[in-house]
Amino acid sequence: MTSPAVSSRDLPHPTLEEIRLEGVLHALSDPLRLQIVRDLAAVDDELSCSYFDLPVTKSTTTHHFRVLRESGVIQQVYRGTAKMNGLRKDDLDGLFPGLLDALLDAAARQAGRLGGA
Repeated sequence: MTSPAVSSRDLPHPTLEEIRLEGVLHALSDPLRLQIVRDLAAVDDELSCSYFDLPVTKSTTTHHFRVLRESGVIQQVYRGTAKMNGLRKDDLDGLFPGLLDALLDAAARQAGRLGGA
């Protein structure tokens, strides 16, 4: 169970003990969510939700970010009016050594093979 939000601006995140491999794999099984994670990994910093130009509605974009947050793949925090997203790379590497790097490498090879970014 994720920790409860204290206010509407505090977003619930799973603790390290609550992050499950199947949840992470499910979150990364969607191409748009995988692209979000690839973008976050490429900059090794936080990016605002508005940075991502996804070909879906705002509500669907919100859903994708929520799935990534609730699975423990990303951390979301408000900085002023912007909701910032950061990859929980250290947490994921500690729990599942090499998994994130292997998935990101495979996604990059696939994108290159298919002519994508």
